[in-house]
Amino acid sequence: MKWAGVISAITTAFKPDYAVDHAFLAKHARWQLDNGVDGIVALGSLGEAATLAFDEKVAILKTLAGALGGKPLVAGIASPGTAEAVALAKAAEQAGCAGLLVLPPYVYSTDWREMTAHVQAVLRATRLSCMLYNNPPAYKTDFLAPHIEELARENDNLHAVKESSGDARRVTAVKALCGDRLAVFAGLDDMVLEAVGVGAAGWIAGLVNALPKETMALFNDKSNALYRWFLPLLRMDVVPKFVQLIKLVQQEVGMGHERVRGPRLVLAGPEREEALGVIRAALASRPKV
Repeated sequence: MKWAGVISAITTAFKPDYAVDHAFLAKHARWQLDNGVDGIVALGSLGEAATLAFDEKVAILKTLAGALGGKPLVAGIASPGTAEAVALAKAAEQAGCAGLLVLPPYVYSTDWREMTAHVQAVLRATRLSCMLYNNPPAYKTDFLAPHIEELARENDNLHAVKESSGDARRVTAVKALCGDRLAVFAGLDDMVLEAVGVGAAGWIAGLVNALPKETMALFNDKSNALYRWFLPLLRMDVVPKFVQLIKLVQQEVGMGHERVRGPRLVLAGPEREEALGVIRAALASRPKV
């Protein structure tokens, strides 16, 4: 697993009966790769993993592993309990994944002793290369730079961290302690140039699900003008209804449907009209890349 470049946090497509749409999922992943994306991470927050049953998660990984033609597939590992997370990690290895994105447990968040025990159980469940996911706003667990350095020192297969605190200074803090031992990735769409500017090696991206060409151009060219155009959309990645918003952008560009599983509902009323206004204004001024 090469932890560098742009990896798409792929959305999970659903049919009208809310079953997983495996055919579209495979098509969507290949389309992103055809437009330059370096890899796919499934079963993340954007993939609505909390609404998926264990067997559905394994089936999604098998579909994507078969669709990617050897391109890197990373499995998001998030469960309410440690035993289930370990079982999913092992299933991901058997399904052909190249790496794991290791999240804190859903629902329960506590002190460093318990959280490191959970994370280490997942890291040690397979030989796969792993990325730690630090997202304190969403998961109420904050892996500080000294915690991350300790995990890296004690686990040879921890090779990267997805930094989603929203503070670009975390990138420099991790690099100061770990150097090149860990690849740090921007984990929020609206901090990518800030993170890359201080040494991030890659980007786990959300709006790439709808706009892969623009995503790759932004990452490769570091264009402030392109960033300014993109920011109204990129900011949709950092609000509570980011899944609904990003799927709505997909629908507007003709690559996907806004359908989501409960407890989420598709946007409605003034909230939906405001979002569509932002999306359509951005698409109307879409730059050539």
